[in-house]
Amino acid sequence: MKVGNIELYMGSPKAGGPDDLQSVIVNFINAAEVRLEIAVQELDDERIARAIIAARQRGIQVWLVIEAHYLRSKTKREKPFEPGGSHEANRRIHDAVLRSNIQVRTDFNPKIFHQKFIVRDRASILTGSTNFTSTGVGSDPKLGANLNHVVIVHDAEIARIYGREFREIRNGRFGKLNEGHDPAPSGVTVSGVPLKVVFAPDHCPEMEIMKQMLKARERIDFAIFTFSQSSGIDDTMIALTNRGLAVRGAVDGLNANQKWAAARPVKNAGAELHRVRKRGNVRKLHHKLMVIDRQVIIAGSFNYTGPANRLNDENILVIGDLGRTGKVTVSRQKKLASYALEEINRIISEHGERMT
Repeated sequence: MKVGNIELYMGSPKAGGPDDLQSVIVNFINAAEVRLEIAVQELDDERIARAIIAARQRGIQVWLVIEAHYLRSKTKREKPFEPGGSHEANRRIHDAVLRSNIQVRTDFNPKIFHQKFIVRDRASILTGSTNFTSTGVGSDPKLGANLNHVVIVHDAEIARIYGREFREIRNGRFGKLNEGHDPAPSGVTVSGVPLKVVFAPDHCPEMEIMKQMLKARERIDFAIFTFSQSSGIDDTMIALTNRGLAVRGAVDGLNANQKWAAARPVKNAGAELHRVRKRGNVRKLHHKLMVIDRQVIIAGSFNYTGPANRLNDENILVIGDLGRTGKVTVSRQKKLASYALEEINRIISEHGERMT
């Protein structure tokens, strides 16, 4: 789905989604002319890795920051010079990237470096819920696929906002180690659609999501991987349900059953919730996606948890604003939101089990 300079993709086809997220990411990388600034939790998809390396080989400046957890062995290996073990694909790709003269930094955050974004040529950004992994984009024929989304925005100001965040990350300002807290970025209008970028832990995405939810007059629909009672989002949903708003969502089946999960209390308050279990080609519901009043989208890497808000490195992108009027703005907001809502509806219809 493309509306002006905003693109929205839902995948993967292996899990029934309409868009090939691997090709979307690779094509975005291949279009680089000067520089790529890549911040992603995990990289194990070889086609994406080859695109990154090819960019460097044709003279593009490439910087990469990833989560250290996926490079380190969980236990001390008796023969550490021999390959093998979990996450070996990550380590093999990491070595290939280093051999390509690409500067790679692993995060300094003792919690989770959970970003998923690329800044290209200081003019465009790619973000969303997917890691650059074979399960994230559904590229491994032997494995199931995660349900994910990708957003692309072509705008110099949005790219500047993400670029500033990337440079802070490169300089070691992660999570609690962030020694300075920047003011939240101002809103930007792109192709007539208001956009707002919020980073964790600096700008408290949880509060921004709650603020956007409280503007709702009709309904809230969502698809979320991890949703805990340590966030205030669940309390806001309960309050809105008590006010008579329709709240409906899909939650990952494994996380929904945890003691800390918010799914049960939200359901008990009257919301319509559906579990999505691992079965067939669906591995995880990995979205962090919300649609408000069929007009505003909240997308990005941010799970609805307290640690994501306070400790992890995250980002959300708010697409649209219920307070903005005008025929062009409302029409474009609704067009984008309808695409996201259509995928939420499909996930519930094809993969959801209603919680009772």
